[in-house]
Amino acid sequence: MIGQFLRFGVVGGVGFLVDAGVLMAALALGMDKYSGRALSYLAAVSTTFALNRAWTFRDRKGAGGRVATQWGRFAVLNLVGFTANYGTYALLVGLAGVHPLPAVAAGSLAGMGFNFFLSRRYVFREG
Repeated sequence: MIGQFLRFGVVGGVGFLVDAGVLMAALALGMDKYSGRALSYLAAVSTTFALNRAWTFRDRKGAGGRVATQWGRFAVLNLVGFTANYGTYALLVGLAGVHPLPAVAAGSLAGMGFNFFLSRRYVFREG
């Protein structure tokens, strides 16, 4: 499980880069900080699902069902982590006036523990 958690963390780092990159592009295109973040989060969830399925939980991927079903389960269950993630982001950006990038990083860390447990238990479970 430690190896999975470490791989999950690496995948989360890639997800952070996708999240931050899409957010910065959305802001540059005129989107506001909140809707831009919702878009960037969706891009990051899709990326991390694919990488976690292929690498982190590769030995368990068949137990969770079809890819579309797993993606849906992953996206829904990650809403728990998203609540911690986006809540942390919104507090830091809105109340503390922190720049969006460090706020994305803090939000990502806040949601990671929830997301690992739920992904391991309900999305990429053993047969």
